[in-house]
Amino acid sequence: MSLPKSNLTPEEIAFFHREGYLVIDRLLEESELAFAREVYDRIFEARTGREEGNEFDLAGADEDEKPAALPQILSPARYAPEFETLKARERALAITRQLLGEDAFFSGDHAILKPAGYGAETPWHQDEAYWDEASHYNAVSVWIPFQEATQENGCLHFIPGSHLWELKPHHPIGNDPRVHGLEVDEVDPSGAVVCPLKAGGATIHHSRTMHYAGPNRTQGVRRAYIMVFQTPARKLEQPHDFYWWKSRTTTREKRAQAYKEKQG
Repeated sequence: MSLPKSNLTPEEIAFFHREGYLVIDRLLEESELAFAREVYDRIFEARTGREEGNEFDLAGADEDEKPAALPQILSPARYAPEFETLKARERALAITRQLLGEDAFFSGDHAILKPAGYGAETPWHQDEAYWDEASHYNAVSVWIPFQEATQENGCLHFIPGSHLWELKPHHPIGNDPRVHGLEVDEVDPSGAVVCPLKAGGATIHHSRTMHYAGPNRTQGVRRAYIMVFQTPARKLEQPHDFYWWKSRTTTREKRAQAYKEKQG
């Protein structure tokens, strides 16, 4: 059994900067996995954060009466502080500082669940397409499965070297303005690398690395917990034009606005 990792070799650091992603055999303690799954399942079953707009269907229209195709919770540690106690966060920060610099810091987390048998694919995209169009980022996502992640249940795929690309045009999944999730307009995935993981392993990818996760075709759920780390963002003199957000009309945004007005 591999031990949890908190230090990278020079070869691993060079690989990340060349390819835009890195695979870590183990980041989460074996003894913490059952606890992490229990906490994760509890908040998804309760649809925690839905009133605030932080729980929603990433790949569908997010209708209350329909099962979510790809449920996501933003800032899960806000609702389940148990995630803050996982030693993986401290290890991930140490690794991130080797990749981005000593000024790197934890900037947020989210969790994406692929339900058993029908969890939707996560289309090809770059994470920065979701972020502030007026800022330049130096950031990574640390993606941890709480059970084995396979090609059959939705492990990540990466296009090597795509972190060196400019941000590509994106659009809502299926060109449906009711859907929060994004997919890139055009991509050639022929050179993509599939990255299955054991439970408690991790992949680390740059915020511009093109990535994808397939649907869940298995009879077990696929749980993924993602931590984001970055150095201080830099304001751009000429902001990007994230036009794909301009015509968005999601129920998630409506709930978030209603909650904000309710709080005064």
